Amino acid sequence: MFKRRKQRDPQPARSARGGVFDGLRGQVLHLDPAADGMARTPSSSLVWGGMMETAHPNGTASLVCLRNGTTSLYTSTGGGIIGGGAHAAVVSANEAFLAELTAHATSMRPDTDESLPAEGRVVLRALTYDGPMIFEAAEDDLGYHRSVLSPVFHAAHEVITQLRLLDEHRSPDQ
Repeated sequence: MFKRRKQRDPQPARSARGGVFDGLRGQVLHLDPAADGMARTPSSSLVWGGMMETAHPNGTASLVCLRNGTTSLYTSTGGGIIGGGAHAAVVSANEAFLAELTAHATSMRPDTDESLPAEGRVVLRALTYDGPMIFEAAEDDLGYHRSVLSPVFHAAHEVITQLRLLDEHRSPDQ
């Protein structure tokens, strides 16, 4: 797990994006699930991974949850939390998020451009065996239950809560 503090000179969200954020994000968006131990089986759900990307004035946050337990939060300003999938509370929240994505996948459309959301917007991505799916909405609409995918949004925020709790309780030298 790592967490890097914000830079003293915050830059606009788009120009602050660097190679690490774009690289990690690209790895997830182009991941072959079978090569990473998540091959499709008759009993597996359609969704093998999910992302929630939220744009804020100073950058973008990308939550990543995979069926193999991988759970990470990356920010375009250089911070993040990785390695949460080794902890029961995070795994449980990850599974709940993926279950909500699976339940709401029919409300999503095929993802063809992999764009980040604009400020105040949220992109929810279902990484499926049939190809990536996307849903975009205003953060307020999702947060105040004015969207069909609000349950997915709230499940993703529970993952973030569990990652933050884990990060707060780890010792400074870890």
